[in-house]
Amino acid sequence: MRKTTTLGLILASALTITGAAFAAGGNHDGGHRFGDHGHRGHHGMHEAFAKLNLTDAQKASIKQITQASREQNKGQWQALRTQRAAFEQMTPDQVGYQAAAARLAQAEGQATQTRIEQRARVKAQIYAVLTAQQKAQLATMRSQREARREQWKEFRQSHPVPSASPAQ
Repeated sequence: MRKTTTLGLILASALTITGAAFAAGGNHDGGHRFGDHGHRGHHGMHEAFAKLNLTDAQKASIKQITQASREQNKGQWQALRTQRAAFEQMTPDQVGYQAAAARLAQAEGQATQTRIEQRARVKAQIYAVLTAQQKAQLATMRSQREARREQWKEFRQSHPVPSASPAQ
């Protein structure tokens, strides 16, 4: 339960931030929304921000906030990718393998902390761009989304997926 709640909060934060970026981006590629690559859920926040009737100034502010955040962390994420790749190239019998694993774990933990703090800052900055009416409308949409999520959870519990029979 705790894992599911935490995962849900992280996902909701991520969707809020990325949705703001998508909403600020406008349409691209002949009518396809920016970031709409057929993944479920990614277009949901775009549509939520579209329903808020953001002004051009708000869209520009949100775009600037998300781009600045991305640029601010670009070097750190690249360094972490490099460190991951170097570790993946090592074999478990190599000298320094355990130390490299510990360094990577430390870097991953720091990156997670930084990512969560950065998302919170970005979310707060975007929220500050919204009017009181837009904030209320966003809260209503979140409540409705939570209600739908709860209905879906109840449905899934009452309609379990039949397990596949083992191959003979």
